Amino acid sequence: MQLIENGRIFTGEQHLEGYSLLLENGRIAALLPRAQAQAITASRYDLQGGTLLPGFIDLQVNGGGGVLFNDSPDIGTLRIMGEAHRQFGTTGFLPTLISADLDTMRRAIAAVDEAIAQEVPGVLGIHLEGPLLNPDRRGIHDARWFRQLDEELFSLLTRQSPGCTLVTIAPECCRPEQIRRLAEHGVIVAAGHTGASYEQVCDAMDAGLTGFTHLFNAMSPLQSRAPGAVGAALAADRGWFGIIADGYHVHPAALRVAVRAREAGAALLVTDAMPTVGSDLTQFELGSESISLCDGRLLNPGGTLAGSHLDMLAAVNNAAAFAGIDWFEAARMASLYPARVLGLEDQLGRLAPGYRANLLALDSQGSPRASWVAGLQGDCVTEFAQ
Repeated sequence: MQLIENGRIFTGEQHLEGYSLLLENGRIAALLPRAQAQAITASRYDLQGGTLLPGFIDLQVNGGGGVLFNDSPDIGTLRIMGEAHRQFGTTGFLPTLISADLDTMRRAIAAVDEAIAQEVPGVLGIHLEGPLLNPDRRGIHDARWFRQLDEELFSLLTRQSPGCTLVTIAPECCRPEQIRRLAEHGVIVAAGHTGASYEQVCDAMDAGLTGFTHLFNAMSPLQSRAPGAVGAALAADRGWFGIIADGYHVHPAALRVAVRAREAGAALLVTDAMPTVGSDLTQFELGSESISLCDGRLLNPGGTLAGSHLDMLAAVNNAAAFAGIDWFEAARMASLYPARVLGLEDQLGRLAPGYRANLLALDSQGSPRASWVAGLQGDCVTEFAQ
């Protein structure tokens, strides 16, 4: 058992002063008033006046710690990625495979399933960003790997899995009945890299599409007489959208508009992180292209954004500032709300008895001090966690 004490606790819903949190067997055992906690025999972690809150959940992580999932879709890569992002408060994530051939997809899926079986810290499932995308909105994706949804691919996407499966598609490249089949088999379907009309997106949502991958980027924009995919996301009365709050993918004013357009819980923070996060890399290869870090942005030689150099704690800080919202609401956008999307809101995103002990401790200045994944503590102090 471990007792975490001497700080403020944000449960994901409310702030508690004068309470301690008890961990046991990888779960939260209790939230106790300080006087009651003093009688507990357990190891102790002193928050020193800092804040304990739910660990962050990132639905779009391409790489980190110097490695890219597409390059080496194996358990070793997943361990490195998890450790890199844990330094910045991410205690759960979906490794994200950018459009690739079927063999690479099989290897990536097998690696994630095995990582979950081996309890590799943080791995919750997989995000397959492609290959059901629109070549005209490909972004940094290699259009050679784009394809239609046939039975072979459908079987791969809907295989039995111990984790969550999120698939990004272009709605105009999949028929509504195909989207319905995916959703009926438990796949979380999101729109991205799409030129779909507002009407096409609405039809897809009626069929089972629930989300939008990196809102605004590589999708049909909101216009007065053609609302496009962005308009569909912002006008909807259901569903969610991920957004990259680095100040480069989305202008702060656009992020502010998006967050305020929908009810709380619709907007999620994602990083779209690449190998540079949590490493000293300034350049790496993505397929046949060289990607360079320049003034906080990752660019290919033609100037196209290639993922991000963003970590989740920075995303939370940016979202609070850009959208003009309470910092802890921004934290929900990186914890409670992603947990709901994954159907894990009864296990993650809150600090409550019975929940998984995935936690983040911040010091009094808001810098990361420690994190816990399934109750196992790790320090967050590295040369990159600045």
